[in-house]
Amino acid sequence: MPAPPPPPLPAIGFAATGLACRRGERLVFAGLSFLLAPGEALLLTGPNGSGKSSLLRLMAGLARPEAGLLAWDGAAVGDDPAAHRARLHFIGHQEAVKPVLTVAETLAFWAGMRGGGDVAAALGRFRLETLADWPCRMLSAGQRRRLALARLAASPAPLWLLDEPTTALDSDALADLLEAIAAHRAQGGRVALSTHAALPLAGATNLSLADFTP
Repeated sequence: MPAPPPPPLPAIGFAATGLACRRGERLVFAGLSFLLAPGEALLLTGPNGSGKSSLLRLMAGLARPEAGLLAWDGAAVGDDPAAHRARLHFIGHQEAVKPVLTVAETLAFWAGMRGGGDVAAALGRFRLETLADWPCRMLSAGQRRRLALARLAASPAPLWLLDEPTTALDSDALADLLEAIAAHRAQGGRVALSTHAALPLAGATNLSLADFTP
């Protein structure tokens, strides 16, 4: 008998059905599904090697799944990769800053890639005003992480994909990040982030990658 047709994709939301990911010869996870609706947050948890970063890369369109499908409002993201990239910010372990540029120049560059944005607001959101004219080579690890996160405020995008965003943040910077996430969600934005620490994100859905290990 032929296989039954896959279930219909949700008309609203960022959805995954039956995702599988392979790294080399190893199947990292399989059978993973989720639905991220406007205003929602998804916390990706699990031990090292369980596939949290790999899943975020799939969600960002930076890698292709071994199986399954990702869709935005009912349309497969693979049908229009450029449109999907335009709707998201992906912040990974590498901050991707040029040492010779200043903090303000870096934010202006990122904002310009998306048609412009509010650099001053981004500096303020993550308390970078006093560092605006510093070359990035002079920044500490925590300051570089704050600069990477300020990209979220420098130009709008409905989907934030954040890989261990709290790394190197002090308590004040963590509070700034949580406030930015709350404001983004209040405006209908969606957030998926990987974490090893408990984060107080109201109403967030926890997705443990360990539950999908083959």
